[in-house]
Amino acid sequence: MKYRVAISGSYGGMNLGDEAILEVMLRELRASMEVDVVVFSRNPKDTEARHKVRAVPIREMHKDEVFEELRKQDLFVLGGGGILFDGMVDNFLRDVNWAKELGIPVMVYAISVGPLEHPESKKLVAETLNQVDRITVREGEAKRILNDLGVNREIEVTADPAVLLKPQTFTKEMLKKEGIDPEKALVGFSAREPGPAAPDLNIDQYHAILANAADFMVERFDTQILFVPMERGENRDPQHSHAVISKMANAQRASVLKGEYTSAQVLGLMEHMSFVVGMRLHFLIFAGIHNVPLIPLPYASKVSGFLSDLDMPMPAIAHLNVGKLCAFIDRSWDTRKTIAKKLEEKIPEIQERAKQTNQILCDLLRSLSPK
Repeated sequence: MKYRVAISGSYGGMNLGDEAILEVMLRELRASMEVDVVVFSRNPKDTEARHKVRAVPIREMHKDEVFEELRKQDLFVLGGGGILFDGMVDNFLRDVNWAKELGIPVMVYAISVGPLEHPESKKLVAETLNQVDRITVREGEAKRILNDLGVNREIEVTADPAVLLKPQTFTKEMLKKEGIDPEKALVGFSAREPGPAAPDLNIDQYHAILANAADFMVERFDTQILFVPMERGENRDPQHSHAVISKMANAQRASVLKGEYTSAQVLGLMEHMSFVVGMRLHFLIFAGIHNVPLIPLPYASKVSGFLSDLDMPMPAIAHLNVGKLCAFIDRSWDTRKTIAKKLEEKIPEIQERAKQTNQILCDLLRSLSPK
């Protein structure tokens, strides 16, 4: 029996973290069951080419067109990723409510929640999620937030699907093409833009902190610095990475990854890293998969939640200054083998939790009669 499943999330937006989530979701589901999947995407052409799956342009569809697509489905899946925050809640929960209106079961798949400050957003999240059939979140903080909002359905804490991503080889020749010396210590950095998902970021503050931290690593440890954009587009990671480099005294020792790479290739790139300092959650996850010692710069609860799983607390970037961060880096460089060992122990535990989400999804599907 073949089931029809619709998946809705932040897909087709050229964010390598979100694309890693979708890649793993599809792989795990297809390996478990006979399914016909459609993805509600912001860029269907990219989604179809990248994931070999049918996709529809959800932002361009009228209500009647969405209903027509939903009626075909046995299950509607919302997630994964950090998608329920102010400014985006209405977009993502609209389709959940329409699915329930049509009597279609809904599963929430390994999401994060917040920041949520608007009373209307909080009310909408609680009212909508109290109607769904299964809820899984990727960190304990998301469960606490939902409980505080009044969500009374059972909420299971699993983990980010991207921890199960398989790497593709990133060769030394690819490094050389990017202007990187494969024989010299390489440190990865990750910057991101402010916005609804990171409303407390102060550009001047964090650009200066990252620039000074990169200079410190160049001068103290004789490293080369590579900024890795996880999301491209107007005023996204590449622009902020170049802005940080422009503030460095050793700008000639830093560069921004230029090529267009898949999530799996960027994961493969981590094998060449000696150390990473980063903001983006999936940049940190990719480093963790390869046991690369890391300094996280938390800007949201989803990053703090991952660090809690690793037992690696770190102050939010808003509470850091140059001196504090450089002191963290100095100590962590000296203890990088210990950090790598901790990652080696913790990541498999998180990966086992991540596998549970697909099992929950398959159990729910098997309880249904396919159309």
